[in-house]
Amino acid sequence: MPSATDRMTAGPLVRGLTKLWTGQGVEVLPNEDLVTRVLRARGLTDPDARARFLEPSLRHLHDPSGIPDMDRAAARVLHAARTGEPIVLYGDYDVDGVTSVAILHHVLRLLEPGAVISSYVPHRLEEGYGLNAQAIRDLAARGAKVIVSVDCGVTAVEPARVARDAGVDLIITDHHNPPATMGELPDAYAVVHPRRPDSVYPFGDLCGAGVAFKLAWRLATMHCGGERVPPPVRELLLELLALAALGVIADVVPLRDENRVIARFGLARIKHSGLGGLRALVEASGLSGENVREDDVGFTLAPRLNACGRMGHAREAVELLTVAEGDRAREIAEGLTRLNNERRATEREIFRRACELAEQGGMTGSERRAIVLADPAWHAGVVGIVCSRLVERYHRPAILLCEADGACHGSGRSIDGFSLHAALAECAAHLTGYGGHDMAAGMRLSRANLDAFAEAFVGVANRQIDAAHLVARGNFDTDAGLHEFSLDTARRLGLLGPFGRENPPVRLRVRGVRVATLPETFGPQNKHLSLRVTPDAGGAPVRLVGWNWGARAKDIPRGSLLDVFVTPRINEFNGRRSVECDLHDLLHAGA
Repeated sequence: MPSATDRMTAGPLVRGLTKLWTGQGVEVLPNEDLVTRVLRARGLTDPDARARFLEPSLRHLHDPSGIPDMDRAAARVLHAARTGEPIVLYGDYDVDGVTSVAILHHVLRLLEPGAVISSYVPHRLEEGYGLNAQAIRDLAARGAKVIVSVDCGVTAVEPARVARDAGVDLIITDHHNPPATMGELPDAYAVVHPRRPDSVYPFGDLCGAGVAFKLAWRLATMHCGGERVPPPVRELLLELLALAALGVIADVVPLRDENRVIARFGLARIKHSGLGGLRALVEASGLSGENVREDDVGFTLAPRLNACGRMGHAREAVELLTVAEGDRAREIAEGLTRLNNERRATEREIFRRACELAEQGGMTGSERRAIVLADPAWHAGVVGIVCSRLVERYHRPAILLCEADGACHGSGRSIDGFSLHAALAECAAHLTGYGGHDMAAGMRLSRANLDAFAEAFVGVANRQIDAAHLVARGNFDTDAGLHEFSLDTARRLGLLGPFGRENPPVRLRVRGVRVATLPETFGPQNKHLSLRVTPDAGGAPVRLVGWNWGARAKDIPRGSLLDVFVTPRINEFNGRRSVECDLHDLLHAGA
């Protein structure tokens, strides 16, 4: 499949109202249906590869034993579980970390009901991200014999030394960018990572929950003595795909290969999960439809799970997904909803202030191609989300830092083609610590080094990011005609999902459509736009919905001839099904 950079430069650019659009330039072949054309635009021309993509199977998951140290880790954990050695599952405080802890908790509880298992998630504000040496000391003092990190630890050299000195076997499972050489890895009992320098594992882009699921799978087969496991174990592994899918989608890893399989099968199980806490979360989130989609995870479920880690402590999210049932599960889920509302209000205020500072500081033009800001009033649990919103608005990397006691710590987000982790490595002389991956990272530094770090980071961005890329960009798969938007075609296009990073939603350009009726607005404060268009030569009208486009209604008079960028979808209302389109952008034909 073409990379993001390939897709950015594959065809001619056209300027819509909101974005600069790039097409794949695929020729419209006679008698070729729209779905096949979209697949061809995405590089899926081989019939076998196309079938594998459209019909993912659990058989497409790779053998977990191929991940370095997997078997060593599984054997040690099983021995501890069988003999009653205390095991601590040490996770990150975001969705990926919380679901990773839950995955291993559930599989160990089933395989060895008498196992001594507890979990530990650091406090975001008091301890920060990842394994920390003091927490390892405290856990060892309380009797831990095996600590399994999930979604963190691959660069935790000092905590690994502390664990070894304390007589604790530290098993690291992680997916974040590893050191370049084996000698730089932490000296842990096992380091389970699909991209370790010595790894030959065929897929390196698993999230933390994906790696945890692979460990759970290997624990199950090793416990049962072979690849075939009893029905209760098999059913639990299938159930755990729902948790792994939450991690895959929330952590925005590429939705291809194993991640696509996990997301497809996991999403299908969320709505009717056998895990009481997950069901309670779905109910508290108001997801009343039959299926939970990737957008439901990204915009509804994941923010609630993240809310307690951002605004307080993630232990309640862990409790929800591990042991909570009934009234307790509902209580936690409703509490997460309240915390999420509080988080949203805080986020809006930080975003408003950050936009002001970025614009006043000249960070939104072409002279400074990254945003680096700090403020002692900002909430450390929310700045990462605000970074994402700044990237969306200003189309450049963004770092937001909180100040306290002469130190700064915060988060950053990036754009495709600019590795945030690599850029921080270039600026490491100004930092006391950093970690993460290409698109998201965290960092710490002395307040005295803030200005020097900001200049260094902006310098890296200025060298690596062309000014032409500091604009919103969109990619469309192919040209299409309104006559191709049948119910069956819309259904088949939906099979390309789940959509996300490296498998974006289908975008089509439809040229020369006529606005058939006066555009209408709807929703709270008339935020949204509805208009009906027909082919210029005449034909059945199709409704386009522009979310948050209400203010543009006056700019689209009836009778206008437009080129539009849309995604067809099936709308169900009062038992009637019809094809509508989400409107992403438009330009007046001939512009």
